[in-house]
Amino acid sequence: MEKARLCFITGGVRSGKSSFAERKALEYAFQMDGNLHYLACGRVSDVEMGDRIHRHQKHRESSPIAWQTSEYATDITRIGADINQDSIILLDCLTTLLDNELFGPGIPLEKEFLDSVFSKIINGINEIRKQSSCLIVVSNELVQEPIFHNEFLHLYGKTLGLLHQTIVGQADEAYLVESGIPLRKKGCIQE
Repeated sequence: MEKARLCFITGGVRSGKSSFAERKALEYAFQMDGNLHYLACGRVSDVEMGDRIHRHQKHRESSPIAWQTSEYATDITRIGADINQDSIILLDCLTTLLDNELFGPGIPLEKEFLDSVFSKIINGINEIRKQSSCLIVVSNELVQEPIFHNEFLHLYGKTLGLLHQTIVGQADEAYLVESGIPLRKKGCIQE
């Protein structure tokens, strides 16, 4: 079975990457006559996060094509029961998913554990691609920040960077969004 189209979108915090990703998903839905699925990985952890989640939900409600939302903070393959070969899935966001998979009470950040989380996320993305027509992965560009003075942040940044490289290596398209402007980094413009 052929894997779904893969689009990777990254950018800094509040860069406009999620809004751009929603527009890309809508574009794909019209092109492929598909249905839209939002794979939300965020959890309401504070008032600001709750406000952000609510704002994203309200924005999707005004879409010309209805979105189905699935909320899976971990184990993203659980969306499989909700999707089909006509599904365009927007995973928002990889950074939050990595946070949720890595950080739990008493979990040591040892190499074997980091490797297993990396594999779990990549395998999850590949499984979703087998069951859908398009997957858009949104992530934060954190590795541009000076994180290497802290061992904990270094391990996190290294794992996120490897995830980005692996996903972009498989992606049909990749974008960096800065100040609301998407910059194409990989893929050709479709006519």
